[in-house]
Amino acid sequence: MVAAYKRLVVVGRFQPPHLGHVHLIEYALSLAEEVLVVIGSAQDSFTFKNPLTAGERYELLDKILKKRLGSEYYRRVRLIPVMDINMNKVWVKYLEMLLPPFQGVVTRNPLVTELFRDAGYEVIEQPMYNREECEGTKIRERVLKGEEWISCIPEEIREDLLRLDFEGRLIRLSNKD
Repeated sequence: MVAAYKRLVVVGRFQPPHLGHVHLIEYALSLAEEVLVVIGSAQDSFTFKNPLTAGERYELLDKILKKRLGSEYYRRVRLIPVMDINMNKVWVKYLEMLLPPFQGVVTRNPLVTELFRDAGYEVIEQPMYNREECEGTKIRERVLKGEEWISCIPEEIREDLLRLDFEGRLIRLSNKD
């Protein structure tokens, strides 16, 4: 297979990593030789919106991708935690400073789309995966309501989220936020 791109970026907070994220990364891999997975908001943790630390998110994604992609993961995917700078106009320039050269981004996030287009990059919209259910905000809200959420989580990390007491952490944090 000849990849259309040398390197593409995927941006997410991965709070928590879910099946939509896995499909996004797999789709980006179908287009590029290498995918840079930006774990955004790396400085944020222990809030309802960002309950997991950057290290926890890195480990969870690493476990999923190792099991699903095998040796291809080590050759083609880079997980890169990135702190927010809260200056949208220069955010893509900030990424250019931190990342190796890339040709575009795979996203459906309207702000990410606008920022990359404004910086002159190609924006590729990925096919959506069950976004009505498997989206981070909805998963966190379902946990809080005591509704089923685990079906949106890759099997590889379900036990890890239980070990991290993801549900309990969210419930406790919802009382603080």
